[in-house]
Amino acid sequence: MERRKFLKKTFKWGAGLGILAGLYSWQLEPFWLEFVRVKMPVKNLPEHLIGKTLMQISDIHIGNSFDYQYIIDSFKEAQSLNPDFVVYTGDYVSYEDDSQFIQLKEVLAHAVTGSMGTVAVLGNHDYGINYEEERVAADITGQLINAGVTVLRNEAVQMSGLHIIGIDDMWGINFYPEKAMKQFQEGAPTIVLCHNPDVCDLPVWNNYKGWILSGHTHGGQVKPPFLPPPMLPVENRNYTAGVIDLEDGRSLYINRALGCLLQVRFNVRPEITLFTLARED
Repeated sequence: MERRKFLKKTFKWGAGLGILAGLYSWQLEPFWLEFVRVKMPVKNLPEHLIGKTLMQISDIHIGNSFDYQYIIDSFKEAQSLNPDFVVYTGDYVSYEDDSQFIQLKEVLAHAVTGSMGTVAVLGNHDYGINYEEERVAADITGQLINAGVTVLRNEAVQMSGLHIIGIDDMWGINFYPEKAMKQFQEGAPTIVLCHNPDVCDLPVWNNYKGWILSGHTHGGQVKPPFLPPPMLPVENRNYTAGVIDLEDGRSLYINRALGCLLQVRFNVRPEITLFTLARED
């Protein structure tokens, strides 16, 4: 009888903890934003950019899978930090139909912009169904431009002395990384934006040595303690989240995403990254 009571109590405690964990991963952590601060040394950074801030926002996934008022609130909080540069690294919608265009317009009315420049690249979900609808990408691009964001589609731009190269999405229909990286100027202080970090493993980098900012993985969204995430949408399973030294002069940073495809997170809080620019020794 004592053993039976023990097992019954254990089952009740286990069930209770399971319910609490489920509620936490569904209703709390997906909206528990973390501002992650990272030092970013850049070769040949001009004196006037030392100490400036560059904010990365990724994967907001506006659509029907979660309450995107949270994204608007997060944007307002981020804007209060007065970033000098802001970069967006793709997946602005979880596209189902054209209603996402209306939803995105509502959110981009509160877009975070930098005092010295704001730049974006597209992600796979910004290409609509099966990632092959140029009209979807064109609408999202137009909305970003109207919100004061420069969209780079295998292009480069120079803003206040900082060179930014933007590679279009690897799974989309406009992926021409060689075209983008041909615009790299040796010696220029440069960062590269690409939504999918798997691009880092392609032979397209034109001797680039510097920072690459990506998203796409969401950090797996669910990560058991002391174990890697069970699901990652990348071929290179080392590409999870945070700073990764590519050991060839390049440093990759993978943002854990602000939004989510499904409203569940465990041990992988949503993030906005705030880099402090520094001159590389």
